[in-house]
Amino acid sequence: MTYIRSTFRHPALPKNELGYTVDYYEGSLSTLCAGCGHDSINAAIVEACWQLNIEPHKVAKLSGIGCSSKSPAYFLSNSHGFNSVHGRMPSVATGANLANRDLTYFGVSGDGDTASIGMGQFVHVVRRNLNMVYLVMNNGCYGLTKGQDSATADMGSKSKSGSVNLFEAIDLSSLAIELGATFVGQSFSGDKEQLIPLMKAAMKHRGFAFLNVISPCVTFNNNVGSTKSYDYVREHVQVTGTVDFAPMMHEITTSYEAGSVNDLLMHDGTEIRLHKLAKDWDPLDRISTINAMQKAKAKGEILTGLLYVNQDANDLHDVLSTTDKPLNSLPQSALCPGFEALEKFNASLR
Repeated sequence: MTYIRSTFRHPALPKNELGYTVDYYEGSLSTLCAGCGHDSINAAIVEACWQLNIEPHKVAKLSGIGCSSKSPAYFLSNSHGFNSVHGRMPSVATGANLANRDLTYFGVSGDGDTASIGMGQFVHVVRRNLNMVYLVMNNGCYGLTKGQDSATADMGSKSKSGSVNLFEAIDLSSLAIELGATFVGQSFSGDKEQLIPLMKAAMKHRGFAFLNVISPCVTFNNNVGSTKSYDYVREHVQVTGTVDFAPMMHEITTSYEAGSVNDLLMHDGTEIRLHKLAKDWDPLDRISTINAMQKAKAKGEILTGLLYVNQDANDLHDVLSTTDKPLNSLPQSALCPGFEALEKFNASLR
């Protein structure tokens, strides 16, 4: 058995504007369980990056520990990568981002890695509005350690062993909105048509973009009674709207009736296009979003799509007034201006 991906590809594969075929954005063969939702998410990341014409060497992919955190090995093999310790990915992402703001930062985490041991780190990376995509592959269990319930397992959900979860689940999307995340989306690993545009929009967003993706664990949490199983999610998904992402550099066309499209202008001039917005829900209004999510929760439904976006927030570099030039490219004279500059700075604090 080999884990080396075959180099053969169909000679007629289409190329993006950079001249790359989609296989250039792939990674090694997955060692996850066959049918794992995480692999569907990895495929969506590959497709989104290919469609956006992102140069892989300008991407930094980071992760913690868990099934989800193995995923960066399975996409963008030509990118920078760092697998940190359990729950500590946000610290590594923050340091790397401050040193080199010119990269696209893509953090992959799991519900255990984020909602338990990494909760403190997650809270602070959200409130600092670090310019990154933070994707949680949420399966409600610890897949690497035989399927114990995680902090996102819903109350009353039944595990494969038959035990019923007695505790309230941590809703990471609601928490992210409360903490000030400027882009929050939620999706299902099996919904490629929704997931890919959401990822593209998240990568183009300037600020902290959070994606919570329900990703069933086929080995430990796909049984009857689990609220993270394929069957349960398909039966309880409530879509906020059909999402499409259209870069401004291409002609934007639509066949939808007048009034059925709501275009949200992003920082870089690109747009998120929402079709058939749900009644009484406004993705630009935090209170409206929170109310919609609470109503869905009361009905036992999973609200998916673009939940909230803030187009006017400042990211961490804006807040700290850092130089436009990446710190790792500055000469020593700029990074260490000397004793006189230090004395002047210290005097200003007295």
